Amino acid sequence: MQATLTRRRAPFRLTSGLIVKAIIYLLLTLVAATSLFPLYWMFNTAFTPGSEVIKMPPDLIPPNPGLENFRLVLKAAPNLLRWGLNTLFIALATMGLHVLFDAMSGYSFAKRKFPGSNVLFWLVIIALMIPGQVTLVPLYIMISRMRDVLSSIAAHWPQYATTIAGISNYGAVIVPGLADVIGIFLMKQFIQTLPSELEEAARIDGASELQIFFQVIVPLAKPALAVNAIFAFQRYWNAFLWPLVVLQRSEYYTLQVGLSFIYRSEFGTNYGLLMAGATLAAIPMIIFFFSFQRYFMEGIRIGALKG
Repeated sequence: MQATLTRRRAPFRLTSGLIVKAIIYLLLTLVAATSLFPLYWMFNTAFTPGSEVIKMPPDLIPPNPGLENFRLVLKAAPNLLRWGLNTLFIALATMGLHVLFDAMSGYSFAKRKFPGSNVLFWLVIIALMIPGQVTLVPLYIMISRMRDVLSSIAAHWPQYATTIAGISNYGAVIVPGLADVIGIFLMKQFIQTLPSELEEAARIDGASELQIFFQVIVPLAKPALAVNAIFAFQRYWNAFLWPLVVLQRSEYYTLQVGLSFIYRSEFGTNYGLLMAGATLAAIPMIIFFFSFQRYFMEGIRIGALKG
């Protein structure tokens, strides 16, 4: 009798499991579609001719797609390539320095105990509660004083004025991003899960602290470094407020700052130009993310397993 009931319940359990999985997949599909719809709408508007952008109701698929908006962007922004190279240089330079100093700080907090290390680490974590807008004025004052020094140097060596102007503009954006609290925290949490026996073995072999860091810690922390690099590149590629405040000349603008000046006119906002510019700015970021997606997922998975 019991065996008969068990056989009858088995198909019901199988059906119930399939229904639950179907519901879960349906909900995940809805969430994914909702998340991706703004990105789709950006591309949709970018390829929609200007006369049809404000059409009501809007078309989910543009009936006459074209590159008109992109041609207008290139015409309105002759420095577009220069802005893109500026953004790439600033994002890559900041990302490299960001990852290096975050990893060094995370290693010191995770593996090197010194007086006040815990207090200092908690002070770093407390900095997460300070909004970026609060530090805007102090950072601007610091950068202004740095520029005063560079201006005095340029006054004595005018032949280097152009180079010093570039250092002044690029450095004003890069210097405040040398390290980040989130990156330090991420690296510290990951590095402290690495076995200390490897460092001790390296010290016995006569390795210095720099050799231990670069030859032992860095290779093992590649997943966390990749995640930190992706976050840093994304943050500084999309940065707008701080570059807008400190960049003084149009030839040094980043892509986001430069594009913000071309889609407005006396008749209002040209949404076709706006979305075309946003598409041009987003494509490199999308390529970068998918190129390193494997490391991103690996870092999350390893961190979850070791945590």
